[in-house]
Amino acid sequence: MKALALLTASLLISGAALAAQSPAELCAAQAAEKKLSGAAKNSFVTKCEKDAAASMPSQCEATAKEKKLAGAAKTSFMKKCEADAAAASVAGKCDAAAKDKKLAGAAKTSFVNKCVKDGGPAKP
Repeated sequence: MKALALLTASLLISGAALAAQSPAELCAAQAAEKKLSGAAKNSFVTKCEKDAAASMPSQCEATAKEKKLAGAAKTSFMKKCEADAAAASVAGKCDAAAKDKKLAGAAKTSFVNKCVKDGGPAKP
């Protein structure tokens, strides 16, 4: 019985942790769980992020509905929400690229900042 309670608690905790991650982090974590590498990993992460991006407008729409926004306020909110989602996606890709290159500290920060400024990691 204790084992079942521990399993349930760990699933709830891991579910909450997954919900707090960005789509890029989730996709990278899923690729790691599947032990993907190289082209297979890149393909999986790209498809996963595209699928997550496709669901992102619906999340923005749901938030706008929850806030009871309409008209110009809703339009403005949607633009910002979708732009923020796109920026987070680019930042996540750059962070993943830095991790793949095993960068840390100032080198990682510099790489990620330049990568985001350039619009994402360069395709090999």
